[in-house]
Amino acid sequence: MQIAILGAGMVGRAIAIDLSAKYQVTSFDISEQSLKLLSQKKSSVKTKQADLADFEQYKSLLEGFDIVVCAVPGFMGYKALKAIIEAGKNVVDISFFPENALELDALAKEKRVTAIVDCGVAPGLSNLILGFYDTQMKIDRFECMVGGLPKKREKPFEYKAPFSPIDVLEEYSRPARYVENGHIVTKPALSDAELIDFEKAGTLESFNTDGLRSILFTMGHIPNMKEKTLRYPGHIELIAALQKAGFFNTDEIKVKDKMVRPIDLTSALLFDQWKLQEEEAEFTIMKIILEGNMNGTQQKIEYDIYDEYDAASKTSSMSRTTGYTCTAAVNLITLNLFSEKGVFPPELVGKNKICFDFILSYLEERKISCHKKTSTA
Repeated sequence: MQIAILGAGMVGRAIAIDLSAKYQVTSFDISEQSLKLLSQKKSSVKTKQADLADFEQYKSLLEGFDIVVCAVPGFMGYKALKAIIEAGKNVVDISFFPENALELDALAKEKRVTAIVDCGVAPGLSNLILGFYDTQMKIDRFECMVGGLPKKREKPFEYKAPFSPIDVLEEYSRPARYVENGHIVTKPALSDAELIDFEKAGTLESFNTDGLRSILFTMGHIPNMKEKTLRYPGHIELIAALQKAGFFNTDEIKVKDKMVRPIDLTSALLFDQWKLQEEEAEFTIMKIILEGNMNGTQQKIEYDIYDEYDAASKTSSMSRTTGYTCTAAVNLITLNLFSEKGVFPPELVGKNKICFDFILSYLEERKISCHKKTSTA
């Protein structure tokens, strides 16, 4: 089985290494440094330098591969996914682009392609859990709180990004949609801030982000749904100040006879400050709350996921939780446990109990535990 990984960033490398234990893996990236680092970590993974923004070459680039993992930056994710589907390749995608992946469903069906999208930790694992319980109970409320943070807090931001800063800035600037009493409500990102106490992470700050994505449409029958991002207290105030000052603006401005987008400059300046180092201690935390009626009883189901940097494999928690959810989905396809044609966000995959159980067991084997607690609401 030949697998192509598009993107050799921090998460893409973790995906390639995990899949290489069972499959023949080739990783593609434009960065020689990223590919070299992957080769040093796992020599059995083949590497090839390629401009993944050249979507016209995908058909020839992917010739001979059985399945593709798309781990490119979000700003190019939709076009990359479309090119993969047009090449007739089954795919699991974690590029988390802002466009609606379901718009490619008809193309995927036409090309007889299975495409599992948004298959990381959140969106991803959170959607999977929601999808499964949607078959078990009448859900009245779904809430997901999630964040990835460095163990060492360094002022002023107390934050590090395992992926491109521009993708994080997009998360901070795109209006947040959630569902309240059956209606989609839009609020500014960073709004509705509140402090939440967690056993292992301490007090964190939660705020609205546009993280519901596909479930706004696939789970539209659930009357109350919300996703919030977690950061250390004080982070929102700093980000809001930058935003108000215009640092996230996407319209070009003239600076000393040169035209520049403020958001591009901000991303470049933050790249080194927010860069998560290869062996830096960090953690990923997620809490999922489901409330609804199960077998005539009002139930509250909570899932808590907490994962830290793995020193033995030198793999970040965000790479583990995102990457291994993705590789679990790859195995669903290769083992023919999920073979429907079209575009499927994880909540639709999770409706299949075999798929749900497989992914949670796959994560457990890699010491990523999803702790479940049930109570009467």
